[in-house]
Amino acid sequence: QVQLVESGGGLVQPGGSLRLSCAASGIIFSIHVMGWYRQAPGKQRELVASITTGGTTNYAESVKSRFTISRDNAKNTVYLQMNGLKPEDTAVYYCKAGRFPSSYWGQGTQVTVSS
Repeated sequence: QVQLVESGGGLVQPGGSLRLSCAASGIIFSIHVMGWYRQAPGKQRELVASITTGGTTNYAESVKSRFTISRDNAKNTVYLQMNGLKPEDTAVYYCKAGRFPSSYWGQGTQVTVSS
């Protein structure tokens, strides 16, 4: 059974930082592309950042230079370091593991940026 479990969300003031983690089980983690997505109320889910099996990263324009995605294959975990948070970053953040033709999603973790 595949499980992706996100953690690290919460309430933070504008300009603050959070580090999200996503622990995977039931898959061969190292051969999956990993991604972080987010969905704000009333909006579509969007890609925030992704990292390939070789470590190549990709970011949404809105988070470049503020967010960093990384992976630890020994711990079956992907991280999202979020700095300089803005109110518009408020959303539920989801972890995704993908290897064609399959993909798996976590349950999400809430991030709220507010003073």
